[in-house]
Amino acid sequence: MTLADKLDRIVARADELRAQLSDGVSGEVYVRASKELSELAPVVERIDELRAAERAAGEAAAMLDDPELHDLAEAELADLRPRIPALEHAIRVALLPRDVADERPAILEIRPAAGGDEAALFAAELFAMYQRHAALRGWRFDVLDYDDTGLGGVKGAMAEIAGRSVFARLKYESGVHRVQRVPATENQGRIHTSTVTVAVLPEAEEVDVEIDEGDLRIDVYRASGAGGQHVNKTESAVRITHMPTGIAVAMQEEKSQHKNRAKAMKILRARLYEQQREQLHATRSADRRAQVGTGDRSERIRTYNFPQGRVTDHRINMTLYKIDRVMTGELDEFIDALTAEDQAARLAAQE
Repeated sequence: MTLADKLDRIVARADELRAQLSDGVSGEVYVRASKELSELAPVVERIDELRAAERAAGEAAAMLDDPELHDLAEAELADLRPRIPALEHAIRVALLPRDVADERPAILEIRPAAGGDEAALFAAELFAMYQRHAALRGWRFDVLDYDDTGLGGVKGAMAEIAGRSVFARLKYESGVHRVQRVPATENQGRIHTSTVTVAVLPEAEEVDVEIDEGDLRIDVYRASGAGGQHVNKTESAVRITHMPTGIAVAMQEEKSQHKNRAKAMKILRARLYEQQREQLHATRSADRRAQVGTGDRSERIRTYNFPQGRVTDHRINMTLYKIDRVMTGELDEFIDALTAEDQAARLAAQE
């Protein structure tokens, strides 16, 4: 089927849905038709733009033989020639299969890896970086857990991020983030290298993951670290272990055992959902993995070199010499480039 045939079918389907809605359908039929039409509407708008540009190009080409209109026609064609393939590309991208999780909120999890106190400090800085990025995009950023070291770093931190296209934008951040800099405690000015793992998981609903209560081992214990006498003297902390997979989640941020359990279940559900997604997509093409990475937390994806003021994303060989702005949450250049690379790889796989 040619692209033109596909576009004709999309336009026809949108017309069919509009007619269906105008006939006064209600209930579940109305909800389904409205949802499908809202998804098709941006594509149909691009198709209309493309066809209008093609008609205009045809009319301009017909005027080339007229001496009085030749220059005007040439100017119009010069504008339309690059516009038509750009619209075709935008439509092809819009027609790529969608990740059902793209519009979901995300669970962000950050943990220091190699590097001791310096890794813990950078983990805290990355957590703050994503919090600032969320603020820049108007997303809600709710801290689920923040286990600080008492020295400005974190042993681990988790947050729930909600807003438009959160997972679609942040899913490329999963992996190992490496920092190169002179630690504040370094007396001889030597550059140290430390690493931090970042995981971004789509939030799962109860209908996405069926969890049998009989498969769970739930342990309660006294919270450790900061939190005051109440936290330390009551068994408010919760650890939930999913026995079939061995996945365990511990939560002690809240003073309430009930709230800690609810948070732990939310994270457990997200991890199980992501595990299902990874198994489902285990056969993704090697080309796509090479382009934007697998998202695996064992993969080094980015280096933050403070002495040189640069940040390098190794998956797309992109370097920005503005580390201060990146650390204040300006991540869109990286994310936009990664998204474009992913789209290009998927388009190439279809050809």
